[in-house]
Amino acid sequence: MQGSANLNLMIKAARKAARSLVKDFREVENLQVSVKGAGDFVSRADIAAERIIREELMGARPTYGWLGEESAPEPGSDPTRRWIVDPLDGTTNFLHGLPHWSVSIALEHKGSIVSGVVYDPCKDEMFWAEKGIGAFMNDRRMRVSGRRDMDICLFATGIPFGTKRTLPTMLGDLARLMPGSAGLRRWGTASLDLAYVAAGRFDGFWERELQPWDLAAGLILVRESGGMTDALVPGADILASGGVVAANAEVFGALSRTLRDAG
Repeated sequence: MQGSANLNLMIKAARKAARSLVKDFREVENLQVSVKGAGDFVSRADIAAERIIREELMGARPTYGWLGEESAPEPGSDPTRRWIVDPLDGTTNFLHGLPHWSVSIALEHKGSIVSGVVYDPCKDEMFWAEKGIGAFMNDRRMRVSGRRDMDICLFATGIPFGTKRTLPTMLGDLARLMPGSAGLRRWGTASLDLAYVAAGRFDGFWERELQPWDLAAGLILVRESGGMTDALVPGADILASGGVVAANAEVFGALSRTLRDAG
């Protein structure tokens, strides 16, 4: 696997955290009798994984900034570079024993994502990309799909849960898209949804109310595999707004228009 020193560091950190998470994942099914107990256990697993990643990344690059799901952000003495980390994307899947979750790490430089890693340890699939270099799954180059017609495209999204406010808008999205597509999937891990767009498994993806660590690594995977990404609100910053649409270039325009018409 060829890559920069920073990318190799990210991959090493992702694999090390994943080994800890896989051990914990094997214990989850023993905790299902107690929702609170299992939830607390997964929270500890999540925090432990972020600690591992932080030690690896910040130990090697102590001047970089930090933005992680489970710890306070730090600006770093180098204001141009920042790690953006989700140590366990797909926590609910993890909690329920579903083998579809990931470790997501991105490097931002001067406001642009320049490297990204999304690792699925259950399938041993390492998705990675660097700006201007391309996107890969393990050692295989990735390209987005070439499907042109919406009615043969398979899309992915995230359904709002809990206190999220966007359920009515999402229901409008589904009503507009479902009759004219080959289907929709909701797999519960945004970083892997974006990775699957990059790999051509999904033709497009959208979601609202995401956090920067859900998105950052996946965005560069899509872009470097020939796909397109944008904020759902025209002109907004994707990471700041939390709303994203991503697709191959052939259907990106039609998908974006449909979602923006829906509100």
